[in-house]
Amino acid sequence: MFRRVFAACLCTLATASQAGGHFDVDDAGTLDPGQCQYEAWAGRFGQDKVTDYHLGPACRVGPVELGLNIDRYSIPGEHAYFLAPQVKWTFIGQTPEARLAAAVSASLTFDVTRGGHTGGQLVIPVSWRALDSLWIHANVGADWSTDTGERSGRGGLQAEWAVNDSISLIFERFRAVHVWTSRGGLRWSVAPLVSIDISASRSGSQGVWGYAIGLNHEFRGF
Repeated sequence: MFRRVFAACLCTLATASQAGGHFDVDDAGTLDPGQCQYEAWAGRFGQDKVTDYHLGPACRVGPVELGLNIDRYSIPGEHAYFLAPQVKWTFIGQTPEARLAAAVSASLTFDVTRGGHTGGQLVIPVSWRALDSLWIHANVGADWSTDTGERSGRGGLQAEWAVNDSISLIFERFRAVHVWTSRGGLRWSVAPLVSIDISASRSGSQGVWGYAIGLNHEFRGF
C-alpha cells in the first residue's frame, strides 16, 4: 500500500523547489545571500485521494541554496513520512537583471517510515524572462523511486504572468513518473516576502483532479 501512496504523490508533486511552492516546475533562481525561507503546503492528489502535508525550510549558504523537505503522505488508515535534503546552484544568470538563468538541483529522499529506503531527484531548471511581466520556466531531469530504485524521466514547462504587483497567474504542464499533469493557479503576495499559492490540477488519462494551498515566507537568515 505504501508503494501506491508514494507513487501517486510523485505523479503530482515535486520533491522540492526554491520558489515553486507546491507547483512542480521549478524556476532557476536561488535565494539571495544571507536569506532563508520556508514553504508549507497541504494538498490532495490522485485516484487514491492522497493527502500531502509539506514543510520545506531553505537557506542560501555561500554560492548554493541548501534545503530540507519534510512530507507526510496519507490515505485513510495509512501514512508515510519522507525527508529530502536538497542543494541547488544557479550557474547562469545569478543577477536580478538577468533575463536568462539556469540551475541544477539535486536531492536525496529517505523513506523514514520503512527504514530509510532512499530515492532522489535531479533537475535542471531554465528560466527566461520573455516580457517584464512574463517568465517561462522549463525543467528536465529524473526521479529515483524510494520503493524500487527505478529511474523515471521528468520534465515540464510553466508560464508565470504577473498581473500586477500582488497577483501572478501560473500554468504548467509536466510529466513525472510516466504521468502527464496540468496545473493552474495563482500566487498572491500578501507582503513583500510572504505569498500564498492556490492551485488545481488534472493528472493522467482519467483526468483525476487535485488541489493544493501553500504559504511561502522569506526572511533574513545568517
